[in-house]
Amino acid sequence: MRLSGATLFYRVRGKGPLLLMLAGGHGDADMTDAVCEQLINHYTVVTYDRRGLSRSTVNVSGDTPTVAIHSNDVHHLLAALTSEPVFVFGSSIGALIGLDLVTRHAEQVRVLVAHEPPVWELLPDAERDRAIRSLENIVETFRREGSNAALQEFTAFAAVDRADCEPDVVLPRPSPQIEANMNFFFTNDALGVNDFRLDIAALRGAATRIVAAGGRTSHGSLPRRCAEALAATLCTTLIECPGSHMGWLLRPKEFAARLFEVLKEQSVTFDSVRLSPKLDGTHLTLAH
Repeated sequence: MRLSGATLFYRVRGKGPLLLMLAGGHGDADMTDAVCEQLINHYTVVTYDRRGLSRSTVNVSGDTPTVAIHSNDVHHLLAALTSEPVFVFGSSIGALIGLDLVTRHAEQVRVLVAHEPPVWELLPDAERDRAIRSLENIVETFRREGSNAALQEFTAFAAVDRADCEPDVVLPRPSPQIEANMNFFFTNDALGVNDFRLDIAALRGAATRIVAAGGRTSHGSLPRRCAEALAATLCTTLIECPGSHMGWLLRPKEFAARLFEVLKEQSVTFDSVRLSPKLDGTHLTLAH
């Protein structure tokens, strides 16, 4: 079997139980900085560049990344950092990665907060078909007009209101690196969402506490509908977070406060994770 490899870049900050943040879209290890800064006094926060983004490189001959490949990367990353179960927050494709990780390695995850995961398969047929077509159209827009046009179309699809932000929020400024990340996402990861299939039986049987989360202002959007469907499938209550699909980026202070509250509710007592000496490095070479 031919194996593909990647060099994964990650960052570790803060103190306390380990919390892994899985950004959505083209988000790299730095994209969640604003929300992470609000959490580092309570958690040891880990972020990383998904393979193909920013400082995480992939072999030229490697396969196109899938959700399963990304979750396997996370599995290896967590195994290098600790032997204890950790807290995980994932948004959008990051939430899919977190859900897939739980189905394969539930022992690594104490609590997963899955924020608007695009699990189209849980939607009624008409909504599922509309979601799949919409994502295909967004990728086609990218091919014709570029990443900025595709991002605008996705923003409308996910009901993101960029004006709904905290007054002092500082958003990432356009850069060649962000442009490259968007290009990689729309070329490689975006349609992988349509191909993803969730192992519901494994989720239901996992000891992991899974929290389905939706944006407070994204009612009616298909990503929010997926969060509602996930909560119903797992017989849990949907929790709401500030903002919409990108609330963690646009309303980081409020979002962090809500996330802290949810994690505290889900695990009132949780011993601090003892980190391994491997944390001294910031690059981890993975082979699959």
